[in-house]
Amino acid sequence: MPYAILASVRRTVAHGPAGPSDEEILAFQMTTRDLIGVALHSLDAAGEGVSLPQMRLLLTLRNVGRCPSPRVAQALGLGASSVTRPADRLAESGHLLRGGDPHHRSVVTLELSDRGRTLVARVLEWRREELMQILSRINPVVRAQAAQALVDFHSVVGDAYATEPPGPVPL
Repeated sequence: MPYAILASVRRTVAHGPAGPSDEEILAFQMTTRDLIGVALHSLDAAGEGVSLPQMRLLLTLRNVGRCPSPRVAQALGLGASSVTRPADRLAESGHLLRGGDPHHRSVVTLELSDRGRTLVARVLEWRREELMQILSRINPVVRAQAAQALVDFHSVVGDAYATEPPGPVPL
């Protein structure tokens, strides 16, 4: 079925309609599902029992470094109190460290532990290897076109689209 959809997408592109066709939208929805599958499989392969929302928190800490928990929550598009339980679980499992600010006793800081950094690196490397295996089975010309389409897609939605959700997102 995916090849039939892609053939239809190619025909639609050749005709140049003003908006995306149902087949094009379906192709992007399929790809979204497939990439979420890669992300979930990477966590399973890591074998540390970390959920996708918990990995999101760890990846955010990798990007922002040690910082107050409200800043982590903001980066995740959550309310400040929404980070407490997942952070507690990740601290208990040894993936992150809770600390404080010596100048502001009420401020709780979060940062990746060595175990958390190792897990994030392992998961990202697994995803890279998995994507390499998957993509190597696609014709190089088609693969390059698909990659360019994804870059174009990202240039339209931008970084903020994925990192700054429009409302509360469950963690």
